[in-house]
Parts: sequence; C-alpha cells; structure tokens
Amino acid sequence: MKKSLLAIAFVLVSIGNLFAHALWIQTGTTGKIGQKQSVKIVYSEPDDKPEKLADWYSDVKDFELWLITPDKQKVKLATVAGEDHFTSEFTPEKDGVYTLSVSKAAKDLGGTTIYEFNASAIVKVGKSLTGNDASFNSNAISVFTDASKNFKVNQPFTLTTLLKGKPTENLHVGVASPSGWNKNISSEANGIATFTPVWPGTYKLEVSTSEETNGDHFGKPYKAIWRCATLLVDVAK
Repeated sequence: MKKSLLAIAFVLVSIGNLFAHALWIQTGTTGKIGQKQSVKIVYSEPDDKPEKLADWYSDVKDFELWLITPDKQKVKLATVAGEDHFTSEFTPEKDGVYTLSVSKAAKDLGGTTIYEFNASAIVKVGKSLTGNDASFNSNAISVFTDASKNFKVNQPFTLTTLLKGKPTENLHVGVASPSGWNKNISSEANGIATFTPVWPGTYKLEVSTSEETNGDHFGKPYKAIWRCATLLVDVAK
C-alpha cells in the first residue's frame, strides 16, 4: 500500500503538485556555544502529522544524520527512535554556521524509480558566518538560505537550489506556509528562487526533480531517480 501511495505521489509531482512525503529536520535556527541543540527528524507531507515509524516508506527510517561544523568537519550524530520521529542533539563548540543533513535512497523502487529523500537544517551560532556556504551540504540535491539574513513578512525571500553541487535552474520548489497556504515556484538562473511570505512563522521548503537514468539498485533495474530536499525557515513579522 505504501509503495502504491508513493508511486501516486510521484505522478502528482510530475504534473505539478510539488509536495510529497519527505523527511524534515526540525531544530532551532540559532544556537549557543556549550548549549545542547535539540534535533527532531520526521517523515510527512508538509501539512500532515508525522507518520509513525512503522508506516515510513521502505527502509527510509534507516537514514544517517550528519553534522557539518563551521570548519567543515563531518560528524555522524546518534539518533533515538520515538513513535513518530527520531531525536538527536549536538553541542556547538565554536561560533559559526552548522549544517545538518540527511540523504537516504529508499531500498524499494516505486515501479522502476528510485526515491531519494534529502533534508537539511542550518543553525547559526554567535556572530560568525564561517560555514555559511551552500557547498557545505554535499547531498545530491539541496536548498540553501543565507544564515546572515533575517526573513520578514512582505519582503522578498530568496533561496538557492542545488543539484549535484551546482546551482540549478528549473528545479521545482514547493513552499508551505504556517497558515496552510502553499505555493509552487521554480528556480531561475543560478538556482535562485524567490517568493514573498505574507504570514510569520515556519515555512517548509521542498525542492524536487526527476532524472531519467538507469542502473541496478539492490538487484533491481531502475530507469529514473526522483529526488527531493527539504528545509525549514523562520519568518518574522
């Protein structure tokens, strides 16, 4: 049943409904040296409740959570399973921008398609902007927002989409607002996409694309890879 639902979601993405089930990393966008930073990972559509772990697609719950420090050290973080989420934590040791990332290609195919789930979070500690760089996220697809910016309602919000390490145009971007208002946009030249938030709160960004390619995945042939990447951002009044 899960495989059928995700296959349907893939079709919807292809025709313009850009939201599907995805992994999301929830954490504060700012932190402090020496203070534990709590992290939660959920699997859901933007407007739905987190799914119970038993219902997660294929082996997606076997993801790995990584922390990239301001000096570009990559550290694997331990995770603890709950009923409908995983938790983790880290303690910043220096000022700068920290990147959290997950990348998981599900073992089971949706027809002949690999589903690859990517998620990230950006945490600014102190005044230093060391590490405030999209290249710190090495996932195949990602979305980046400048940690030096303070995002506010009724002001243009700019994000950058990357595919295989390069800013990429024509990537689908779904924007889910805290009010339930959703918007679909596409990245332009240099991977830039822009929208104007009209409500304060946490916005959910989901970038996705599909690539026609072929190969072998856990002993089964595939003809395409669908990739998505998510990021949560806070918008003030």
